[in-house]
This record gives sequence, C-alpha cells and structure tokens, in this order.
Amino acid sequence: MSYIAAYLAAAVTFVLLDAAWLTLAGPKLYKPIIGEILAERVAAGPAIAFYLIYLVGVVVLAAAPAAREGSWPRAMALGATLGVVAYATYDLTNQATLKVWSLKITLADMAWGAFVTAMAATAGCLAFRAVRRAFG
Repeated sequence: MSYIAAYLAAAVTFVLLDAAWLTLAGPKLYKPIIGEILAERVAAGPAIAFYLIYLVGVVVLAAAPAAREGSWPRAMALGATLGVVAYATYDLTNQATLKVWSLKITLADMAWGAFVTAMAATAGCLAFRAVRRAFG
C-alpha cells in the first residue's frame, strides 16, 4: 500500500509540474530552437509510457529508500540526482546527435529534471511514510 501511495503522490506532483513547465517553456525555450523537429501534437502513447516508467524509478530509487530512512531531504537529494542523470542522458545525447539542439536546452532541461524529480520523490516519500504510519 505504501508503494502505491508513493507512486500516486509522485505521479500527481510530477505530471502537474511537468505540464506547467511544458506549457510555459515550450513556446519560449523549445519552439524557437528546435521547432522544425517538433511534432505538431504530442504522441500520447510514448508520453504516457515515459511517465509510467519514470515514476517507477522515482519511487524505487528515491522516494521509498528515503522514506524507509525517515528522511524527506534524502528523497529530495536522491530525486534531484536521478532527475539530472536521466535528463542529461536525453539532452546530451540529443546535443551530440542533432543539428538543431542547443546547450541552452540541455542546461534548462537538466535543471528542470533535477527539480521536478526532487519534488516528485519528496511527495512520494511523504505519502509512503504517511501510509506506513497509518497502517503499519
């Protein structure tokens, strides 16, 4: 039950924050630089698959271990580490292989990945701990 609560809390946090980021940063950061390679519409299937898979990593690698230690700051640190590594993998690969990628996008995305994953991991940790306290 604790893992389900952590997953749901992390998912809500991540999806809401990421939706806000993409809505605000998309037109100002991504479109001017990589607009020519952007799809007209987001493909729902791969986007949903990313969120479902990534959030398992957030819970298993950051939220749950920190919750078992009783430390939400640890969840934040583990989440930030996971986020910067995951987003660096995507962004640096794109920067290495695509003509229209830029360092500006890479740095912004890595910072965003660290922040949003830290927040999701923290929410997941707190939910995990709350369920453990309530139900043992």
